[in-house]
Amino acid sequence: MAKKKSTGWGMIGAWSFYVGILVAFLVGIFSSTPIPGEAAAVVLLILGLIVGLLNISDKEITPFLIASIALMIAATIATVVPYAWIPRVLANIVVFVLPAAVIGSLKAIWTLAKN
Repeated sequence: MAKKKSTGWGMIGAWSFYVGILVAFLVGIFSSTPIPGEAAAVVLLILGLIVGLLNISDKEITPFLIASIALMIAATIATVVPYAWIPRVLANIVVFVLPAAVIGSLKAIWTLAKN
């Protein structure tokens, strides 16, 4: 995450990240299905959107997108892990990171197009 001011929009983005990770873990651990429920998915998507808009700076786009790809691959492979809660947590984190990755991708495309 980019270093943001400790007030205003920077704090909203930082808290959105922390709450999103916490929700992803809690829903993944206490859920019995591999896919988050509709309400949890909507919350994770909205928080991910906020994080993507407020926390990803231009110089962080490439590392963030690489990390997002690695996370999505790990979540796919984690289905063979014997602990049932791990794939659920990773699936929830992917739902959380997805909108931020889309926004980061669009920012990267925009930067490439204008140069």
